[in-house]
Amino acid sequence: MRILGIDPGTGITGFGVIDHGKSGQKLVDAGVIRTAAHTPMPERLIEIFDGIVEIIETTKPQVMSIEKLFFAQNVTTAMTVSQARGVVMLAAAQASLQIYEYTPLQIKMAITGYGKAEKKQIQEMVKVLLKLKMIPKPDDCADALAAALCHSTVAGTAELIL
Repeated sequence: MRILGIDPGTGITGFGVIDHGKSGQKLVDAGVIRTAAHTPMPERLIEIFDGIVEIIETTKPQVMSIEKLFFAQNVTTAMTVSQARGVVMLAAAQASLQIYEYTPLQIKMAITGYGKAEKKQIQEMVKVLLKLKMIPKPDDCADALAAALCHSTVAGTAELIL
């Protein structure tokens, strides 16, 4: 199964594509979609949407794993990130991808086994699980790969049960 992981954001949207199979996980592609800070929000959302559509067309994932938002303080940031998340989900839905949503806690648990893991621990586990030489940069890219790996772990557990 090919999984597209997403770390949504308006300035930087991270993406990571992995293959999940019996022999484990393998990196297919990863990176970020950047939008300029002073660009009007509608134009930024179009850039994010178009970027995700291109990634889907190029890598052909079957499912998308996206981080659920968890903001306790900054409502403005939550609103803009929600808009980016919405256009990403729209692109996935239009491509008929199954969409799975995971909280940061669920992602941390799946990757490290500890729900309060630090960002550095998650990044190191992404590197180890995908057998990479270096931690993916920027952080948004590593976070997107962590979302993809989370779904890979969940799917692997479901396969074992079935």
